[in-house]
Amino acid sequence: MLKNFQKDHAAAYDERFQKLAPFKDALHLSTQLALKALPKDAHILVVGAGTGAELLYLAKEYPQWEFTAVEPSEDMLDVCKEKVERVGLFDRCRFHQGFVDELPGEAVYHGATSLLVSQFLTKLDDRRAFFSAIAKRLLPGARLVTADLANCGEDDEQIWQLWLQAISLLGGGSEQVAEYEKNVKQGVSLLSDAEMKALLASAGFERSVHFFRTLLINGWMATKR
Repeated sequence: MLKNFQKDHAAAYDERFQKLAPFKDALHLSTQLALKALPKDAHILVVGAGTGAELLYLAKEYPQWEFTAVEPSEDMLDVCKEKVERVGLFDRCRFHQGFVDELPGEAVYHGATSLLVSQFLTKLDDRRAFFSAIAKRLLPGARLVTADLANCGEDDEQIWQLWLQAISLLGGGSEQVAEYEKNVKQGVSLLSDAEMKALLASAGFERSVHFFRTLLINGWMATKR
């Protein structure tokens, strides 16, 4: 249920998660606000662009921004390209099918987003390398917005149960929800707020702020040193 981004899955991805769209909408609005201080002609790095949801949202809100979308799944990136072309934004976007550390190493971006991506890197060193690769490509003072499923501390068990109730809205019954829970616990790394801030600091960021939380989805904004 976590990362099976083949062609059929990619095409139906947005529709499948429509019942949880309010979570996405809240995260996108919060991301928009966190990036508001960037230049009017900012170039934004969208890491793990998926089908293009946050790119399209930000492109509408900031009509002079340009974007570089990085996505390892060819099928997901194809859906992203189709959506971008459909709304006439292709000339403001560049696309890279692969990983962020494959991009040229120059610092050219004013901001970056990584929404529900780094959680799949279960080894801390790999996760640090991921954020370091983003930091390397950001201008000094650039803003990063990142969000992942995270550990909620003393409230974790109750929040987790609410999250599973949300997942059940996607359909499939109790067996599928149990399988999802198993997959998350095996394939997703849930860090605490303190652990995430320490990770970002070790990867080249400062002034990390835990600015978003909706059940298990937590978001941080940080500044490139």
